[in-house]
Amino acid sequence: MIEKITNDIYKLNVDSNVYLIKNQNIIIDTGPKNYKDEVKQELSKITDLKKIKKVIFTHLHADHMGNFDLFPNAEFFTSKQEIEDFKKNKIGAILDPLLAVKFKVNLKPLKELQGFKVINTPGHTKGSICLFYEKEKLLFSGDTLFNNGIGRTDLPTSEESKMEDSLNKLKKLDYKLLCPGHDY
Repeated sequence: MIEKITNDIYKLNVDSNVYLIKNQNIIIDTGPKNYKDEVKQELSKITDLKKIKKVIFTHLHADHMGNFDLFPNAEFFTSKQEIEDFKKNKIGAILDPLLAVKFKVNLKPLKELQGFKVINTPGHTKGSICLFYEKEKLLFSGDTLFNNGIGRTDLPTSEESKMEDSLNKLKKLDYKLLCPGHDY
C-alpha cells in the first residue's frame, strides 16, 4: 500500500522501498521484479507511469532496480562508479543473472539533481549514493543506512573500508526523516 510522506512524496514498501517525488516526476529505486504488479498498481493510483521523467537508482542491486521497465519514458541515473562496476561485471553489480541480461537501459551518471544534494556513500556498493531533499529535510539513504542498522558490505561490489566514512557524512546532515531502502 502506498504511503504519503509529504504533499509530493510517496513511499511504497515492496520488500525494498520505492519513492515517488510527484511534483518532479522522479522515482527513487523501483523495487524487486517479483513485486512488479503491485508497484505498477500502487504507483498508478498517484501518477501516470508514462509521465515519470527520471528514475534514480541508489545502487543497482536487483531489489532496487527490478522494475525499471515500468517507466518507458524515463531517463535512468545512478552514480558514475555504479555504472563502471555494472560495465565490468553485470551479474556482480545486479546480483541476479536473468535481470542483468534484461537490463538494457542507457544509464547516466547522476551528478546533481534540482532540490537534492547527491552524496556518494561507498560501502554497501562502491557506487552507492544517498539523496538529501533539502526542502523537506528528507534523506533517501538506499542501503547505506536503515532505521535499525546499515547495509551489508560483503557483496561483490561492496567497499567495507569506506562505510564508516560514508556514515559519518550522513551524520552531519540535518535531516528530519530517514527514507531508507528497506524498513529494517
